[in-house]
Amino acid sequence: MDLEILIPKHHLCRIVDLAVEKMDPALLASLYPGGGHPAYHPKMILKVILYAYANRIYSSRQIAKQLKENIYFMWLSGHQTPDFRTINRFRSERMKDIIYETFFSIVDPLRQERLVKLEDYFLDGTKIETNANKYTFVWRKSTEKYDQKLEEKFRKIVASIEQVVKEDEESEQEG
Repeated sequence: MDLEILIPKHHLCRIVDLAVEKMDPALLASLYPGGGHPAYHPKMILKVILYAYANRIYSSRQIAKQLKENIYFMWLSGHQTPDFRTINRFRSERMKDIIYETFFSIVDPLRQERLVKLEDYFLDGTKIETNANKYTFVWRKSTEKYDQKLEEKFRKIVASIEQVVKEDEESEQEG
């Protein structure tokens, strides 16, 4: 079955797909310094993880389940179904050191394509205050303070995701 026809033109999964495809390929190539060929393409796993995070799905077991049950995940993965261990290893071992670079390399092309605006940020359903609009002057200190707040929010989200990853790893070792 061709899932392409079931995915709306402006659906979030298409935006994630576009953003990852526009990423600097050297960033993902750096994840495999020894060469070789991974069983699953890093772009595919990254797309699946980012789409899962956008839908507040952080558990690798839940992500693996979505790959079998959710058409958007199936489309992003090209019908591939890496297991939860593969997903967890990719994000906890391969992506650990470049998570911030990856985030910003994805946000920038989305901004350039005008798919996201950097005027408002919505993280976890919370609108973060901004001083940057056409009716106010943005002073350097307020911009720096805003950037610090944004980075702090992002780090909190990453910390909560890392906690879920840790729990997944512990349950993997037990089972």
